[in-house]
Amino acid sequence: MKKRSRRYRSAREGLGVKQRFELKAAVEKLKAFPPGKFDESVDLALNLGIDPKKSDQMVRGSFAFPHGIGKSKRVIVFAEGQRAEEALAAGAIKVGTDDLAKEIEKGWFEFDVVIATPDQMRSVGKLGKVLGPKGLMPTPKTGTVTQDVRQTVRDFVGGKVEFKVDKESNLHLPVGRRSFPPEKLVENIQAFLDHLATLRPTTAKGDFVRRATLSATMSPGVELALER
Repeated sequence: MKKRSRRYRSAREGLGVKQRFELKAAVEKLKAFPPGKFDESVDLALNLGIDPKKSDQMVRGSFAFPHGIGKSKRVIVFAEGQRAEEALAAGAIKVGTDDLAKEIEKGWFEFDVVIATPDQMRSVGKLGKVLGPKGLMPTPKTGTVTQDVRQTVRDFVGGKVEFKVDKESNLHLPVGRRSFPPEKLVENIQAFLDHLATLRPTTAKGDFVRRATLSATMSPGVELALER
């Protein structure tokens, strides 16, 4: 069993057993925990009332938080011509076609997001076995296969997040940093929850969000009280 730090145990003792907090109060509770030695990521963990084994209940996509997440991402783009120029101008660290695919096949993975124009999926398709397991394969559902590379690159460089429910119906994503003012964390989280509600599968039964927990990198989780 992993041994917790004294700071973690002290913070955990301040939480009631199975106590849930409204969003604003949860953020305030999290901010009140003893800070770490670095600017911790604040993460949201959700358990959804879906069956991810059913294709019509898969929940995935991408989301640009109103206040970002406090971390930029390294973006590469499969494009050529004008689209390639637009991608570089928007902040992509590397742009290419078959040449870029060969670099990745040889083991280069110094990037966080892969974007591709539709016509370049012929180059990207061969990378399915290496990009797929890492969750880096471009798809229309996450907005990473697009003609509008300029705006898409800007969004992801600015902290746009891709998300996908796992086989246990869990969803986990960063929503900001401990250094963010409480109101910005609240607005980020509420904006995502509002967006998530629009993705509810029509075949899902019961509560869509069964459980939601907010935590920082080195803190215990604070369970949210959400409207059912």
